[in-house]
Amino acid sequence: MSLIMEGVCKKYRSANKEFEILRNVELTVNDGEFVCILGPSGCGKSTLLNIIAGFEKVTDGKVLLDGKEVNSPGPDRAVVFQEHALFPWLKVIDNVEFGMKIEGVSKSERRERALKYLDMMHLTNFKDCFVHELSGGMKQRVAIARALCLDSNILLMDEPFCSLDSQTRELLQLEVQRIWWNTKKTIVFITHSIEEAVLLADRIILMPSSIDSQMKEFKIQLARPRQIGNVDVTYMVSKIMKELKKEVEKVAKSEYDEGWNLEKDSILYNDNNDMGIGL
Repeated sequence: MSLIMEGVCKKYRSANKEFEILRNVELTVNDGEFVCILGPSGCGKSTLLNIIAGFEKVTDGKVLLDGKEVNSPGPDRAVVFQEHALFPWLKVIDNVEFGMKIEGVSKSERRERALKYLDMMHLTNFKDCFVHELSGGMKQRVAIARALCLDSNILLMDEPFCSLDSQTRELLQLEVQRIWWNTKKTIVFITHSIEEAVLLADRIILMPSSIDSQMKEFKIQLARPRQIGNVDVTYMVSKIMKELKKEVEKVAKSEYDEGWNLEKDSILYNDNNDMGIGL
């Protein structure tokens, strides 16, 4: 099931002022593809994901999913948010079954699917626990299992690991690679981490800091599973970092002043300072 964005624009109005967040976005995500979207803060990454999910409407242009225009949320698109958004009064298995219950899936099928994906996320032994009994990483794995249970064609993930510690994040990055490999779902994944994007994606879309600039694309043709520290992964991270740095500097200059430059920063790049001596 292909996802196509044609001339997507998004504007907001606030205090009699209009803000344009996205302009003429053209993007195709192929069936079964894993696409990561990168970019500096405020470039419209999450807005774009919310439009795909149907939570927000475009100002102009259109989003097509298998040829049909997207205007609202639907069961063909499951979303994993930055926060797990679990119900604390429900047990793990009831949280996982919740979306299916709303969709009218039978009790027996709900239980079968829930157990299948809890097993995939290594959470079977915790199915009868309440949310407060789980670690942060386990809660997010429950949220992923809940999304997978909907059996949606597309999985949308909005920085799902951003609040986790580095060790848990690395484990879940491996889990998501394995899930994608086993299910062959189409995944659109928002992240601020270049390394995370390189580990996960078939293709990385770098969104610009300005709506006047064009998005850039990087194909990641590396063998899976990918590991942090691998020389090819490190090379791709470095390559994309050069482009992202340009966009981040544009944002910083607009927020500070025109003469600001990261490499001329008096603290970070002063040859005469004593930072680190004696360590």
